[in-house]
Amino acid sequence: MTSGVALNGVSKSFGAVDVIHDIDLTIASGEFVVFVGPSGCGKSTLLRLIAGLEETSRGEILIGGRDVTDADPSDRGIAMVFQSYALYPHMTVAQNMGFGLRMAHRPKEQVAEMVQHAAEILHLTPLLDRRPGQLSGGQRQRVAIGRAIVRNPKVFLFDEPLSNLDAELRVDMRIEIAKLHKQLGNTMIYVTHDQTEAMTLADKIVVLRAGRIEQIGSPFELYNDPDNLFVAGFIGSPKMNILPVGVEPHALVIDGQRLPFEAPIALATHATVQLGIRPEHLRLCDEGGQGLHLDVDFTEFLGGVTYLYGHLASGLPVVVQGASGLAPRLGQSIRVTFDPAHARFFDADGQRIRDNKDEVAAAQAISKR
Repeated sequence: MTSGVALNGVSKSFGAVDVIHDIDLTIASGEFVVFVGPSGCGKSTLLRLIAGLEETSRGEILIGGRDVTDADPSDRGIAMVFQSYALYPHMTVAQNMGFGLRMAHRPKEQVAEMVQHAAEILHLTPLLDRRPGQLSGGQRQRVAIGRAIVRNPKVFLFDEPLSNLDAELRVDMRIEIAKLHKQLGNTMIYVTHDQTEAMTLADKIVVLRAGRIEQIGSPFELYNDPDNLFVAGFIGSPKMNILPVGVEPHALVIDGQRLPFEAPIALATHATVQLGIRPEHLRLCDEGGQGLHLDVDFTEFLGGVTYLYGHLASGLPVVVQGASGLAPRLGQSIRVTFDPAHARFFDADGQRIRDNKDEVAAAQAISKR
């Protein structure tokens, strides 16, 4: 069953307000794609356009190679799972799951067979005779997913389905949804503002801001190779450290401190440069090594890892990830350094500065740690 999705120049306006701007996006059949971005970025609106719950202002939408831009939601081969479970309280689990099929006048025996099959996939068989009020939040969400499964859609659409669950249940349901995708193999499009969900579930992430696509790529690509400061800051928790730097022929100047560095040629053409470095790529200097002086403000111990929150002399915040035993005292001054291979550089407009050989390929070690 071909179930790819293509958006060609899709835009959406509400009156004079443009909320989706000329989106081009191709989703391969069987892919798990996550739309992620801050509140108001247009991710749910884009999902509703695919579902047919909103009309496109311009552009076309294809599902399985068929133009469905003007098709009714029921004729698009999709099934949607919402943030709210939207279950009928007076119906049993089995009746809720089979409701759409009954409305489509499917034979009773076929409805029962399809409900039973979905219940087995979602481990709901013992709960089929219960009503929603007798279920936990996670069980209710599985029923809502089961209601989508029985329709055997080409594409599953999820609109922040886990946001009403507590932290532990969200983890459990992420695992269940990942298993479901592997088992069914259907195309899935998932909307969330939670980057952890995006990073753990997606084959491909679409980062949105103000109705535009900022970057598309795998979780690994977005984390390690962001195109701009927005993606660098949005993907990753704690987020990437961003520091203004001065570039000299053989050094970087950060907060008035000069660090030996063989700068790639691409950096020399920019008057303003910002350095991005992940917390896990900063480390304490060895005795006598050169590095940035950092005053520790707060230590966050999380079992297997410790985060140090501090600031440079100018007040610029810096986060360092260390081993579980790393626990400098609050107010203590430490020196940190990093491997240039992990440095990412951005221009005055927040766009990535790239060198033909990658901006750090020719860089030497900042110091002899």
